[in-house]
Amino acid sequence: MNMKRILTAAYIGAALASTALTPVSAEVLRVLQGQASEALNVPMNRAVVVESDVPFAELSIANPGIADISTLSDRSIYVLGKAPGRTTLTLLSPEGQLISNVDVHVTPDIAEFKERLQQILPGENIEVRTANDGIVLSGQVSSTAKLDRALDLANRYAPDRVSNLMVVGGTQQVMLKVRFAEMNRSVTKALGGSFRAQGAGSDGNFLAIGGSGLSSATGGVGIGFGIGDLAFQVTLEALESKGMVRTLAEPNLTALSGQEAKFLAGGEYPVPVSQDDDTITVEYKPFGVELNFTPVVVDQDIINLTIDAAVSSIDPANGIAIDGFQIDAFKRRETSTTVEMRDGESFAIAGLLQDDFRDDNSQLPWISDVPILGALFRSAEYQRSQTELVIIVTPHLVTPVAGEALALPTDRVRIPTERELFLFGEVAGSPKKGAAAEVAGQDFSSSYGYVME
Repeated sequence: MNMKRILTAAYIGAALASTALTPVSAEVLRVLQGQASEALNVPMNRAVVVESDVPFAELSIANPGIADISTLSDRSIYVLGKAPGRTTLTLLSPEGQLISNVDVHVTPDIAEFKERLQQILPGENIEVRTANDGIVLSGQVSSTAKLDRALDLANRYAPDRVSNLMVVGGTQQVMLKVRFAEMNRSVTKALGGSFRAQGAGSDGNFLAIGGSGLSSATGGVGIGFGIGDLAFQVTLEALESKGMVRTLAEPNLTALSGQEAKFLAGGEYPVPVSQDDDTITVEYKPFGVELNFTPVVVDQDIINLTIDAAVSSIDPANGIAIDGFQIDAFKRRETSTTVEMRDGESFAIAGLLQDDFRDDNSQLPWISDVPILGALFRSAEYQRSQTELVIIVTPHLVTPVAGEALALPTDRVRIPTERELFLFGEVAGSPKKGAAAEVAGQDFSSSYGYVME
């Protein structure tokens, strides 16, 4: 048993000794006298050995700042790359004759860069090359974020000397769906009473001695009676109104990743503007549904959105008159923000809940405080207005489709013939057969012009 262990240990020791004595392979350039030598590529901060078939007596390097040389023997040269660039190594024989001129190309060390690139971005098809003293990146990456990471890493190895020939694969077009929803609710209630007593004066006219009522237009019930020369009138007035307004806009807009897109559905309103030379010029102010956005596909289905959205309308009630010009005001709801979400996700980027309340009470002093009877000398008015606004955005990655697959609203309309119009009274309607009829049978709510992933 002990002999077996001794033989095993001896075998392992012999194996280790033979491994230690095995020479490590290195990059070597062989130079033959009388033949053109190929270029010597040396990575920066790395070394390459040059071997000559004949002994040399003198060496020189054209630019020592690019590469450094030292002799290992009369036939071997150690070349160390110091800075990116090109220079020439010259070998002379003991007789002073030229053995060879070797072009030395010192390039950035891309071997380590390639290893780091594979570790940070595994699976990406990125090709790395050197050009002069810089790095050239080409191939296809899956997202803009990974492209930026590759460029940032390359700049650490070759600052300001990186050429980007990479392209971003996948879908790079974004359709943004924006929904504006606004609800206005208002309630107004009013209740008042008035009491009048009139008597015949010396001139035969009646004199009013008291009264109170509502200022607004109301419905009322009046009761009158007389006692002798006195006439009495009691009036009850009441008002109740309710209203609701719903505003909704859904603009859709498509843009390439990184490019700005603009949308306006409305018009432009002329506004007079006074100039320094006492002249009046006209400027046009847009109104309607406005949407400006810039999408950036960050990584696969993650989308960064910079959005400016607004809904505006002309508001004549708050306008002003200047020098004979009637200038209307604008009612405008807008938002500007930057958000990040995935394809198909929705985000409420803005919201407003406004609640206005007003309570007015008008009365005659003293007598209105009398129980029961005092109600005839008081009027109360109650108003409440609520406004709720929300803006929701939903991005989609989209690709174009064949033109035949697109449907337009006009495809659903068929112009009647004269026979159908005058004899049968038919107006424009849907096609009855053919491809147009199939298009006309589709629902308006479907997506047009895009394929959503």
